[in-house]
Amino acid sequence: MKKIISLVVLLVFLAASSSFSADGNLWRNSTLNKILQRGELRVGLEAGYMPFEMRSKTGQIIGFDVDIAKKMAKAMGVKLKLVNTAWDGIIPALLTDKFDIIMSGMTITQSRNLKINFADPYIVVGQAILMRKGLEGKVKSFKDLNNSKYTLVTKLGVTAEFATKKYIPKATLKTYDTEPEAAMEVLNGKADAFVYDKPYCAVFYAQKGIGKMVFLDKPFTYEPLAWGIQKGDPDFLNWLNNFLRQIRHDGSYEKIYKKWFLSNKWLKQVQ
Repeated sequence: MKKIISLVVLLVFLAASSSFSADGNLWRNSTLNKILQRGELRVGLEAGYMPFEMRSKTGQIIGFDVDIAKKMAKAMGVKLKLVNTAWDGIIPALLTDKFDIIMSGMTITQSRNLKINFADPYIVVGQAILMRKGLEGKVKSFKDLNNSKYTLVTKLGVTAEFATKKYIPKATLKTYDTEPEAAMEVLNGKADAFVYDKPYCAVFYAQKGIGKMVFLDKPFTYEPLAWGIQKGDPDFLNWLNNFLRQIRHDGSYEKIYKKWFLSNKWLKQVQ
C-alpha cells in the first residue's frame, strides 16, 4: 500500500514539474519576455490612416496609435521602434517576426483572427461616407447609393472594401492603394462617394471637404479596432489587456483620445 501511495505521489510530482516546466518555456518564448530582454518594443503600422498614424511635414510618424504605443513602451520600461509596413503585408510581417505587435487601426475580423490574436478592442468605429456635393439631398444614406449609376471608391484590402461589397453591392466600386487617392477622386468629381472609417472621413472632411463634399457621418457598420499579436502568447495578451484597462481608468487614454479626435490642433503638423 505504501508503495502505491509513493508511486501516486511521484506521478503527481512529475506532472506538476512538467507543468511548471511548460509554463516556464511559455514565458521564455513569450513576445513580452523577448521585448524586455531586447529593451525595445517594435510596433508595426502603416503611416497613412489619419488620425491613427500618419507622416508629419517633417517626416515623423505621429498619431493616436503612436501616442498609445509610446505610453505602452514607457510602461514596459523599453524603447519604442515604429516599423512602417504596407497594409497588405502587415500580418505576414508580424508572423515572420518583423515586429512584436500591430497597432494600426486594425478591425477585428474572423478571417484575420484565424491568423493572429487580438487584444480587447481599444476603440470602435464604423464605415461612413463622403459624397460629391451634387448628391446633397438626393442621397441620405448608404442605401440610396446601392445603384449601378453610382461609382464608389475606397482603399484596397480594408474592411471598407468588404463592407461596400456587402451593403452596397449594386454600385460600381473602385479601389486604390491609399486612402487619400480614393478620397481625392470624389473631391475632384471623378467618383460619387468615398467609403471609409468615420474618423478618417471626419479628418479629411475637416481638412479639404467643407463646402465641397457631403459627409454622411452616421456609421452603417460596427467595427472594433484592436492590437494584433502572434497566436499562442497568453502572457503578452494578458499584459496588453491589463495595460488597456489601466490607461482607460487613469485618464491617459482619454487625454490621448481628446488630442486626436476632439481637437484639430494637430492638423498643422501635417498640412
